[in-house]
Amino acid sequence: MTNLHLSPAECAALSGLDVYPRSVAETDSAAYFLGRDDKGVRRLGIIQPAGASFDSAACGLERTVSFDGQVLTLRLCPTDQAHAAVLRAAFPHLNPQPLGLSLSVGCGDRLGLATPGHIRAVRGTGIAPVFAQQSIRENARTGRTPQQVLDDATWAVFQEGWREPWGADADHLKTPADIDACAAAGFTMYTIDPGDHVDNAAQTAVLADLRARFHALPWDVLEDSPATMETRYRDRAFDLRDVTLDALTFDESTFLRAAAKYGRAIAHVVQMTRHLAGVMGDHSNYEVEVSVDETETPTSPAEHVFIASELRRLEVHWISLAPRFVGRFEKGVDYIGDLDVFEAEFARHAAVAWRLGPYKLSLHSGSDKFSIYPIVARHARGLVHLKTAGTGYLEALRAVAGFDPALFRDILALARARYETDRATYHVSAAVGWVPSPGALRDDDLPALLDDFHAREVLHVTFGSVLAACGERLRAALDAHEKAHYAALEAHFQRHLAPFIEPLSA
Repeated sequence: MTNLHLSPAECAALSGLDVYPRSVAETDSAAYFLGRDDKGVRRLGIIQPAGASFDSAACGLERTVSFDGQVLTLRLCPTDQAHAAVLRAAFPHLNPQPLGLSLSVGCGDRLGLATPGHIRAVRGTGIAPVFAQQSIRENARTGRTPQQVLDDATWAVFQEGWREPWGADADHLKTPADIDACAAAGFTMYTIDPGDHVDNAAQTAVLADLRARFHALPWDVLEDSPATMETRYRDRAFDLRDVTLDALTFDESTFLRAAAKYGRAIAHVVQMTRHLAGVMGDHSNYEVEVSVDETETPTSPAEHVFIASELRRLEVHWISLAPRFVGRFEKGVDYIGDLDVFEAEFARHAAVAWRLGPYKLSLHSGSDKFSIYPIVARHARGLVHLKTAGTGYLEALRAVAGFDPALFRDILALARARYETDRATYHVSAAVGWVPSPGALRDDDLPALLDDFHAREVLHVTFGSVLAACGERLRAALDAHEKAHYAALEAHFQRHLAPFIEPLSA
């Protein structure tokens, strides 16, 4: 059976849908496309010759249509979980896959509506995208499941006709149960977060205390002994193979601090990745990121060496690692700190990643850090994963401020009321007192709030409360004004990606 070769206009005429032009795709037996009906509801259209058997999982309104002398069957289906699975079975490119060492960007979509804008921003850049990205914490606050996150990305990839590889990141996983839920949904990247097992007190502990903490590590899980580990590091210099950088030396204090601080975290990563391997099987089906960014103190380059060396010894396979970099990576705003200090430290972290990998350095809370992107691009030399999430939500609010000021005022009022409570799990420093009340601003002034440091953070960290109270209104407004929403996201993310594109093509 040959392809029908239907154009988007022909699919629209046959179905009565307002068809997304890039969505039209064909197998050797059917044409598939996505469009909106006269009520604005998205529908999956499937057209094939009359008499041909439909996928048994596909269901919906069915009727006969004629085209070019052929009698065809049209079926209009809901855009639900079952039909997302139908599409992934019909078109392999709609399934996420591991991205390897490619320069990559994670595009968190908290509302399930932003991915088309992300696709438009990344198209043609050569940067590998992770379109499905959500942490268990974010799922709890948005009321979404890992399966819904993946399905929303699938529909967007289909809508926009994206046919290049893309990833799905199960972010900040802390328990084996987290892994199980995301594996069942089909995620391909697993970000293991052992932050709860990092001993932050070791950062300032005296030598005797450090040694006691060191001896109390879970040596059975680490498959090691105190004496053997100490022999590997104590009084040894680690050559970064970069003539511009001094070697890293593990004196007694440096070694004990690194081991005491991160030993239990490493043990947790080992247990999590071994559980993951048991669930996923073949290593080619998935990839791992290790994240220690959500901790109280920075990861020094020497501590980075210790983490990576121990993970290698324990045969953990990872594609990217997120240290806690020097300075402050607050949500939704630019880097806070001394750029010269950051560059000096980041150069060493990048050298470690090349020396002990190669693997990518992952920038968590990486959105809107425009001042450091050129530094990262220069030193990482392509070994970087830029992880963003809430910045897309903020740009959605910017769009809403322009086309629905009343809704934005309600969101702003709720965010101001909830900020002091909702900020508890975030590293932020905004003061709600610096955010104007909704009644103090004209409609024309509302979008500019999204350029204000304090307003961005207040709006950013209260997303869970806003979605619980106003989620249906917000999604409906963005869905009705999707062109404005996509345009805002495309412009914003293009600004994020631009500093990385030139080094990539050099």
